[in-house]
Amino acid sequence: MKNVIILGSTGSIGTQTLEVIERTEGLRVLALACGKNIELLKKQIKKFNPKIICTDSFEDSKILKSEFPDIKTLTGAEGLLELADNKECDIFVVATSGVVSVRAVLRAIENKKRIALANKETLVMAGDIVMKKAKEYGCEILPIDSEHSAILQCLQGSNNPKRLWITASGGPFLNNTREEMARFSAKEALNHPRWAMGNKITIDCSTLVNKGLEVIEAHHLYNFDYENIKVLIHPQSLIHSLVEFVDGSHIAQLGLPSMHIPIQYALFYPERAEGIKTDSFDLFDKKLEFYKPDFEKFPLLKLTIDCGIKGGIMPAILNAANEVAVYKFLRGEINFLDIEKIVFSEVEEAKNIKNPSIDEIFEADRYIRNKLK
Repeated sequence: MKNVIILGSTGSIGTQTLEVIERTEGLRVLALACGKNIELLKKQIKKFNPKIICTDSFEDSKILKSEFPDIKTLTGAEGLLELADNKECDIFVVATSGVVSVRAVLRAIENKKRIALANKETLVMAGDIVMKKAKEYGCEILPIDSEHSAILQCLQGSNNPKRLWITASGGPFLNNTREEMARFSAKEALNHPRWAMGNKITIDCSTLVNKGLEVIEAHHLYNFDYENIKVLIHPQSLIHSLVEFVDGSHIAQLGLPSMHIPIQYALFYPERAEGIKTDSFDLFDKKLEFYKPDFEKFPLLKLTIDCGIKGGIMPAILNAANEVAVYKFLRGEINFLDIEKIVFSEVEEAKNIKNPSIDEIFEADRYIRNKLK
């Protein structure tokens, strides 16, 4: 029986991870951490009986302690670090959004936990530091992400890979003009044609920023040069990514758009669990289309990749500016195309720092957020 800690248990990936644990054998919930959705956390506590919980605020911890007196309660960033130090933990699932869990990931690496990573900021902001430390401590970092899980699966048992092809559905505005995109509301941008995800990542899919962030993650996870990582628009979202090999072969991973599959793969790697039953994947009458990404229509895709190539603090600058802009759009404060205006402005003004420390990365992140709030 393996003990699992889940950071971000009440979010989209966190709740689906709990569904996988509930419907498979060999996994037990040791601890849950969440932000502000305390009512859902209460339901999760009753169902999965964790030994430890961690919340953002001390007030919420007090409330939960009074209702569940036998459970150990932790709070904030220090609580996440204590979870990363827990000696009973076998698998450390990082399903939070934002920068809150980056230091906890670094601590979990030092403790040689298996890390199932769904948090993009960890590798986008601090990929060089994280992967160097993971190599130093011999720590497994397994992606909870359809594209990166697909790449991992395609690489198994093969050698001499040449190029990674990361697929993208194209988002809800694939067939719209920029003039039309400027008029779309948050509700329309959140209407993703294939995937059900959190609001922030769904908007990132509509601008294709998300795909650029995945290119940066793939660079760090698989140690590929940026010139050998390509984005491929695939509207059907049945092929989740491909690996091209030196002999001209291309190996692809196919499946229905379901996050349960990459979650299961990370939790049980290198084995495959029967897991959650999905609809039968029938290839008959399926149409598979592939297109080059339109960098003029979606300029943030190219900007994001360019920031990854520059390295240093530039990915952190871009990530922070994009997150603030996305939430402004979701609140109705700006229009859709204003997202890219804000991000371009901050990236163009920023002065890069090569080989930054983790503190310098966090300072860059704080500076942008404070400037734009």
